[in-house]
Amino acid sequence: MNAPFNETRTVTIEREFPYPPEKLWRALTQPHLISEWLMNTDFKPELGHRFFLKGDWGGVTCQVLEIEQQRSLSYTWNHEHADPAFALESVVTFTLTQTGQGTHLRMEQVGFRPEQKQAFGGAQHGWKLHFDNLEKVLERLD
Repeated sequence: MNAPFNETRTVTIEREFPYPPEKLWRALTQPHLISEWLMNTDFKPELGHRFFLKGDWGGVTCQVLEIEQQRSLSYTWNHEHADPAFALESVVTFTLTQTGQGTHLRMEQVGFRPEQKQAFGGAQHGWKLHFDNLEKVLERLD
């Protein structure tokens, strides 16, 4: 049985990028760019679109829940596993806020159950690396 929503943990990563929201939005919503900083995907920026993110460790099934052009993007992030303790049902939300220096990007992944310490720690570490990769993609993007 799943823990009540209020008993779940959240991974939050925030970073300021010296680029306009339009540039970050492209990196968050264009499949070939997502593949460069996150994972291979068949993502489409369409409400309700179901897609897959695939890494060397496996992958996650996703569905677009919310999309507000150059402001926010939210989708499910579900990792199925034979052992229910390792199965993860979560939601990832990106929020873009234009600043005087560029764009503040906030990523929240909500839904880690208290017993999912390894998944929670892995997500904290992994998202920081993904943001480093995102920065590299943005640096060379026109």
